[in-house]
Amino acid sequence: MTELLYHQDAYLREFQATVLEVSENGVVLDRTAFYPGGGGQPCDVGRLRIADQAWNVIRVQRRERKIWHLLDREPPASGAQVEGELDWSRRYQLMRTHTAMHILCGVIWRDYGASVTGGDMKPLRGRMDFEFETMRRELVDEIERRINQEVQAAREVRTRVLPRQEAFQIPDLIRTKINLLPESIQQVRVVEIVGLDIQADGGTHVANTREVGPIRIVDYKSKGAINKRLVLSLEE
Repeated sequence: MTELLYHQDAYLREFQATVLEVSENGVVLDRTAFYPGGGGQPCDVGRLRIADQAWNVIRVQRRERKIWHLLDREPPASGAQVEGELDWSRRYQLMRTHTAMHILCGVIWRDYGASVTGGDMKPLRGRMDFEFETMRRELVDEIERRINQEVQAAREVRTRVLPRQEAFQIPDLIRTKINLLPESIQQVRVVEIVGLDIQADGGTHVANTREVGPIRIVDYKSKGAINKRLVLSLEE
């Protein structure tokens, strides 16, 4: 099993690791800071290095409980010692975006009681669908004002891992309409925006809501009778 450094420290930009397994175009490492994607958050990209050699990590994915780092050329040999380097600018933008989406979700659940029906993100932009019967410009403006109040509140963002039974004692832990956590997952990672939101989540986040910066809701639309989409954008 690969040690998941991104769960230990989301701000880790560089790390050292050993190649455990090699395929035609990728490697499995004994430890990694590269997030493999999931929960709407895209995977990380970056580089692996050995002395003056470098490989671009063009995609990271989880396959059969292994995290594969797909490379742009023939990979290093099994047993090689490598240095990993994230594309930090992109990763940090994704951390800010993911936290912004949790702020949005937390405010809408707290103030309007609407469940999430879907979501996706890329750096500095995300969309989230909620169970609203109607969506008006006045409501969108009100939501935007409230989520930016939470950014300015400088709320701490904490993560912890709990046994499944204990985690599911937390009210409203799962905000999506369908519980996406398989029964096989017995250790649940929980992300909490202190005083606002707590959810099961495996992605990476900033440590404080103030790091997110101003959030704009740049679009909204109906995606069905009780399914409304909000699109948010962050500043560079």
